[in-house]
Amino acid sequence: MTDTAVDAGATPTPEQRTSPFVTLLTEQVRHEFTASQQYTAIAVWFDGQDLPRLAGHFYAQSVEERNHAMMMVQYMLDRDWPVTIPGVDDVRNGFEEPAEPIALAVAQERQVTAQVEALFRAARAEGDVLGEQFILWFLKEQVEEVATMSSLLTIAQRAGSNWFQIEDHLARENDTEAPDPSAPAVAGGAR
Repeated sequence: MTDTAVDAGATPTPEQRTSPFVTLLTEQVRHEFTASQQYTAIAVWFDGQDLPRLAGHFYAQSVEERNHAMMMVQYMLDRDWPVTIPGVDDVRNGFEEPAEPIALAVAQERQVTAQVEALFRAARAEGDVLGEQFILWFLKEQVEEVATMSSLLTIAQRAGSNWFQIEDHLARENDTEAPDPSAPAVAGGAR
């Protein structure tokens, strides 16, 4: 165990509160809120194009990303670590065709995967087994997120200028899934 490792029952020292893991987790809250806002912007663009299934898909993704941020907030509260709610980075609002925002979503999910992997490595390096265990759920989630967005991008690319083929695909796919009982708690409750 390193100097910055946190004993499950102990109050963290100031050094532990500013450990690389805590710093990365705090930054990840901003990344998750930014992802939520980006998905809202994508959903609004699809809504403006009269593509309601794509809009609905990305509105739901926005809520999911918001919940991820709030899971991290709840975890930090549970660990008695200070929590700062950040602003978000700029998001892109304009697109020419459906494959563009979906490609942006794939890139965003791949970036989030790299960020979550860094969180896991930081927790492991600090000997923070509770942090490691917490981040495992997000790693599993990212595999699903990248796969889902990559499949949707493939469908959009195949559809070409027939945008409604993407809508038809989403209509055929059951996009609703039961809540994951292994998911971390969401501060304020899931929405």
